[in-house]
Amino acid sequence: MNSTHLSSRHLLVGVTGGIAAYKTAELIRLLIKQGYTVQVVMTEAATHFITPITLQALSGNPVFIDGWDQRIANAMPHIELSRQADAILVAPASADFIAKLAHGFANDLLSTLCLARECPLLVAPAMNRQMWENPATQRNLAQLRTDQVILLGPDSGEQACGEVGQGRMLEPATLLEGVQAHFTPKLLVGKKILITAGATMEMLDPVRGITNLSSGKMGFALAKVAMHMGAEVTLVYGHTTAAQPLVTHAFHASAASEMHATVMHHIADQDIFIGVAAVADYSPVLTAEQKIKKSEETLTIQLKRNRDILAEVAALPDPPYCVGFAAETEQVLEHARHKRLAKRIPVIIANKANTALGSDNNSVTIIDETGEYPLSSADKTSIASKILTHLYQHLSSFNNNK
Repeated sequence: MNSTHLSSRHLLVGVTGGIAAYKTAELIRLLIKQGYTVQVVMTEAATHFITPITLQALSGNPVFIDGWDQRIANAMPHIELSRQADAILVAPASADFIAKLAHGFANDLLSTLCLARECPLLVAPAMNRQMWENPATQRNLAQLRTDQVILLGPDSGEQACGEVGQGRMLEPATLLEGVQAHFTPKLLVGKKILITAGATMEMLDPVRGITNLSSGKMGFALAKVAMHMGAEVTLVYGHTTAAQPLVTHAFHASAASEMHATVMHHIADQDIFIGVAAVADYSPVLTAEQKIKKSEETLTIQLKRNRDILAEVAALPDPPYCVGFAAETEQVLEHARHKRLAKRIPVIIANKANTALGSDNNSVTIIDETGEYPLSSADKTSIASKILTHLYQHLSSFNNNK
C-alpha cells in the first residue's frame, strides 16, 4: 500500500510575469517538502517580480529562461525539459500567457515547452479582476478547458491593485493540494463516503463541557484524500483544531446527540461510513441553564449513555461499508479486535490514543477479516492515503460477499 501523496514525481513549475510570483517561492518550498522534484522555467517578465536565484535556491535546480540556453546538451530545452516532467504547473499564469496557450503561440521557452509537452498541464491564473472578467480572457479559458488543461483557481479577494474581486492566485497550500489531487489515483470515483471527525462536546452548563483531546486531523485527512480519489464526501465534524478540508457536503455537530442525528439523516445512500470522530460515550442527564457556581461542596454529575453511532449504522438493514477507529491507551490491538467483532463491522483502525490525539502524525493498524496491517508512523495525510487504498482493495471482496 504505497502513499499517493509523498511523491517522487517530477514537476515543472512555470512562472510568468505577475505580482503573485512571490507566492510561487512558498509553493516550491511546499512541493519540495512533500517529496516532489521541481524544475523551474521562468518567462523574462517573471524575472522582474522574483529572481531566478531565489527559485533556484528553493528548488535545488538551475532555473531556465532562454529557449537558446546552452546548458541543455542538444540545444532543445523545450523538448528536454517537457519530456522530463510528469506534469507542468504554471503559477502564476498571466492573462497574456493564458492567451498564448489558448492560441498555440510559442515565442519563449515556457510557451514552447507547453506546446511541445506530452504531460498534463495545470494552470493557476492570476490577474486583475477586469482582466479576468474580460470576454477575451473568458474565451481563452474556455478553450483551455476544451483542450483539457486543468485550471486551479483563481480565488476572489483583495488584489495588489487595491481592488477586490476574482483573479487572485490560489494560496500555495491550496495549489499544493490541487497538485496532490491531480496525481492521486481516482480509486473512489462514483463512491459516496460519510466521515465523522473531531470531538463532541457534552455541555454541563452554558460555558463548560465534557470533551476529549481529538483534533479532527485524522478525519479531515481522510476526507481530503477521499476527495482527491474522486469520492463524493459528506463530512460531519465536531470540535476541531484543524483546518476544514474542501468536501462535497459538511455539517457541524457539537454534541454526540447532534452527530448521531446528522449521521442518521445522511447515511441512507452512502457506500462507505468511516467513524473517526471521538464521540463521547456519556453525556450529562441535565444541563444547567446558568453557569454552575463554585462551592465548597463536592459536585456530583449524573451521566447517561450516548447512542453508539457506528453500531447503529452497521446494524441498518442495508448498511454501508463501515470502518471504525479504536483509540486505546493499553492493549490496543486486543481492544480493537474485540470492538470490530462487537460492532460487526468489516474494518477497524487501531491506534494509540496517547500519541494519536492532537498529533500531526499517526501510527495505525488496519484490522479486517483477512488479517492485520500495521502502518508505521507518518503524517496523517499519508496514513489516510494508505487506509483508503486498502479499503478500496478490500471493498470489492466485501461487496461480493454481502
